[in-house]
Amino acid sequence: MSANVNIHPTAIIDPKAEIGNDVKIGPYCVIDPEVKIGDGTILRAFVTIRNYSEIGKNCDIHEYTVIGGEPQDHGFSGEVTRVRIGNNNLIRENVTINRASGEGNETYTGDNCFIMDSVHLAHNVHVGNNVTIANKVGLSGYVQVGDHVVFGGMAGVHQFVRIGSYCMIGGLYRVVKDVPPYTLASGEPLRLTGLNRVGLERGGIDEETRKEIYRFYRELYKPGKLFSEAFNEALSNKLNYIPEIQNIINFYEGSERGVTFWSK
Repeated sequence: MSANVNIHPTAIIDPKAEIGNDVKIGPYCVIDPEVKIGDGTILRAFVTIRNYSEIGKNCDIHEYTVIGGEPQDHGFSGEVTRVRIGNNNLIRENVTINRASGEGNETYTGDNCFIMDSVHLAHNVHVGNNVTIANKVGLSGYVQVGDHVVFGGMAGVHQFVRIGSYCMIGGLYRVVKDVPPYTLASGEPLRLTGLNRVGLERGGIDEETRKEIYRFYRELYKPGKLFSEAFNEALSNKLNYIPEIQNIINFYEGSERGVTFWSK
């Protein structure tokens, strides 16, 4: 056990767990042996950290959260898999983050994420940095989320879907196809409704770059032109574009579930 650890007497902590400096562990927390908790992290009351979980530095994890529970996956057969939580994450009440499925795989979040009440991150989910996930959002298995993404409350994401960086997903909607970078998505069925201009500006993307991204999307979904034709033209000229637009093209190239389209 490291120095300056503040542990409530009702907490149950396996002596094999690795606890960093200045960690605070509240009432009735349970920590399994194969666990690492970074410096300065706070576990409030009734938090459970299961085997093969690693928590970064300066995280704040609220009541009744469970990290590292076994994956809810028919294919899981007890293999060693992990959960890795980055630094400076705020995780609110009742969040569940499951271990991965498949030997050696992991579920992880990046740094500086805000994960609100009752969010579920399923097995093999990968979440980037500076992501905000509002109340009761569910990310199914193998979902991939880029940096600076915002989810509205109670959104649900189908397994294997990818969400590009700087997207904003409207609350209450279901996401069944990939959502390309820098966009707003809402509606039933889900559609791209514009650029996430506020998110791009807050993320430090300059005005000229934002305009270039918007022009590219309008050309890609130009009325009267087949999407396949427009995309093939963009693909053939990929190296002539700014890096942000190259990211968009690469995202479309890597899609296996198909991509959410722009509203007409």
